[in-house]
Amino acid sequence: MNNLKFSLLIICAVFLVDCTKDLDRTPENGLTADKLFANEAGYRSSLAKIYGGLSLTGNNGPDGSGDLGGIDEGFSSYLRNYWNLQELCTDEAVIGWNDQTIKDFHEMDWTPADNFLRAMYSRLFYQIALANSFIRESEDGVLSSRGISGSDADKVRAYKVEARFLRALSYWHALDLFGNVSFVTEEDAIGAFLPEQISRADLFSYIESECKAIEAELPAPKQNEYGRADKAAVWMLLANLYLNAQVYTGQAKYTEAITYSKKVIAEGGYALQGNYRHLFLADNHKSTEMIFAATFDGVKTRTWGGTTYLVHAPIGGDMQAADFGVDNPWGGLRTTSALVDKFSAGDQRANFQEAGQKKDIEDIGNFRDGFSIKKWSNKTTTGANGSNLTWVDNDFPIFRLAEAHLIYAEAVVRGGTGGSTNEALGYVNALRRRAFGNNNNDLATLTLPSIIDERAREFHWEGKRRTDLIRFNQFTTADYLWPWKGNVKDGRAVESFRTIFPIPAPEINTNPNLQQNPGYN
Repeated sequence: MNNLKFSLLIICAVFLVDCTKDLDRTPENGLTADKLFANEAGYRSSLAKIYGGLSLTGNNGPDGSGDLGGIDEGFSSYLRNYWNLQELCTDEAVIGWNDQTIKDFHEMDWTPADNFLRAMYSRLFYQIALANSFIRESEDGVLSSRGISGSDADKVRAYKVEARFLRALSYWHALDLFGNVSFVTEEDAIGAFLPEQISRADLFSYIESECKAIEAELPAPKQNEYGRADKAAVWMLLANLYLNAQVYTGQAKYTEAITYSKKVIAEGGYALQGNYRHLFLADNHKSTEMIFAATFDGVKTRTWGGTTYLVHAPIGGDMQAADFGVDNPWGGLRTTSALVDKFSAGDQRANFQEAGQKKDIEDIGNFRDGFSIKKWSNKTTTGANGSNLTWVDNDFPIFRLAEAHLIYAEAVVRGGTGGSTNEALGYVNALRRRAFGNNNNDLATLTLPSIIDERAREFHWEGKRRTDLIRFNQFTTADYLWPWKGNVKDGRAVESFRTIFPIPAPEINTNPNLQQNPGYN
């Protein structure tokens, strides 16, 4: 596993705006910027803090000294919140718990007062603030003032590029989830101020420009430590950005989506994992397909969020926790019949718990209503348990090669230039041949309906579904209904403004520069 993730220091965000009334204060633990960034090792550990923010919730895992206040630390996880917002409001997942407003997501009646939305927004901008601080402290003049030069300075400059990638990634998530958000960069002064709001179109342009600026400076594909960004990671970010450009800006950029997805396929050196199910096991860091992942380890990166949540929460009913390499079932997550029905016999991606479960959901609060998904397991490819029975070893694939295949195919079907229809069909059928073990289920042609269904089969429970449904105009409309969509058993259309989430009420109430997203006032 990569060395960076294990070098994490207990770091206070000493560069962030202090949230007390007395803003002119020295950090109480004595850890100032000059001390933290005194040498290359300090910069490396600080970069690990930013990477760690995708997985961890604080400085004393699995809980204690949390990064965010006002919410249970396990619920504050970047990945857990992102997954919930991307999956629980779709056909792919329901949850039986009554934690605060968690069921509002499947009911699709969330409000600006929702604490889970606030946690996601806060986590995004905590990450962005850490990245801004790191970038600011990595400027050449600052390095020179600290006597950091030569190869050490070169390493820090390389770290700075990675911090810019991580900031762009979080801004993309903010763009996708919340639309018009607060905007801060390293150019903003340190101290108390009220950030301005940026439009969705302008934020798109900013992310695009940042990615293009750092593309040449990142290591070649597979030449960085596992879990760290390289050129293929930024290509995947750009490919996703361009695939959704019509939603974000009103202007299609499918040709650009073809360009960058093809770069990943042709130049990345990645290969499809031979066995689909191995992508989601405790040793999935060995996968030939993983381009960029949020990394987890049951001993050294413990959290109640992340993949610990994704392994434990779907286990309940007649299922045995030991079969999944963990100690306890949490009895929460299942799926709807709409997803189940998209799979045909022989597709190894269909891995449902049917025994003891009802396919149709009468009561979302009853775990036995709805099939559970057995996609995530803390077992290795050899059948051994992960390193810990509570906190799992599974890494979460933010980008993997199969997505480049399907981005390319969709962009071609949508009319992007520079691609080949035959090549696109071949990329999709490569995924289907892996899934079925033969070519008997190859598609003869590609259509948009076949592509979105293929994405559901390939990426279910990987945090992509909400974005896909919005792009295909199926998220809020009556064009596609699933069980309990809009809190109606057979599903209903919901308000179109719900294609983006509201800016959390505390942000609106404290910053007069922010305007609420339409429909939520």
